[in-house]
Amino acid sequence: MQQFEYRKAICYSGYRKGQSPKGEMPTREQVEEDIKILADLGYGYLRMYDPNEHARLVLETIRKYNYPIKCMVGIDSDNEINNPGCPFEDQHYTPEELQAHRERNDRELEKLIELTKEFDNEIFAVSVGNENTPPWGQHMVSESRLIRHVRKLKENLDKPVTFCEGVSDWPNIRNLAAEVDFISAHNYPYHYSGDIDNAVSDNKMFYKKLQELFPDKQIIYTEVGWSSRATDKPHATLENEKRYITELKAWLEEDKVIAFIFEAFDELWKGDRPEASECNFGLYNEDRQPKW
Repeated sequence: MQQFEYRKAICYSGYRKGQSPKGEMPTREQVEEDIKILADLGYGYLRMYDPNEHARLVLETIRKYNYPIKCMVGIDSDNEINNPGCPFEDQHYTPEELQAHRERNDRELEKLIELTKEFDNEIFAVSVGNENTPPWGQHMVSESRLIRHVRKLKENLDKPVTFCEGVSDWPNIRNLAAEVDFISAHNYPYHYSGDIDNAVSDNKMFYKKLQELFPDKQIIYTEVGWSSRATDKPHATLENEKRYITELKAWLEEDKVIAFIFEAFDELWKGDRPEASECNFGLYNEDRQPKW
């Protein structure tokens, strides 16, 4: 069984005002500021979602300053399948468009291989995707294709390979689970119930269920978090975020569970208004000021 040592872990995307994964990238100076903050806070694992120029700057910064930080890097796949149940867009991509998405995903996989070989000491694991199988998914990829991607990475890299998916979706992709080296799961009581009183208890319960379901795999939470602001969710408050993160960290430290907190900094590019829920999961605001 693959076993990673316990370290504090956090998801990191450094996009600030006017920046986004498909637009302007953070500068070297901005990345260096961010990584110093996270290193000073004692984070030993970072998760990044694309093998792009932003990830390269992060890895270069870690190497330059010899920070004791290891990174998980994955690809953020475009959808290869139309999902009529997607609540975010009405998907009617043509066969030609879907084929273009497949080709783009294959290129991203090659970029991940190249980046990992270049930063062998800084990258500790790689992922073939992120939330590509749930019924509501906007970026659907078949299990068979994900398995092919896992095998491709294993053929070309000497790194543990995983896939990042919600806790309730892992039981439906057991063939993929058999191929990966460890299980990477997302668990958001914030989204499921909004019950702050039992949020960390829910994290513990689902973690145990995954251990029972996959006893031969190490279980890692690759996303757990709480938004501090959302106009449509009364439980999205700064007080609740502080309580959740505080109680979560206490459990993780006590039981030595690796869990990537989502996320380091607010990302306002994710919504059409600053009060959108997805914009406010950071422990720091967009100006790099701690929320508490």
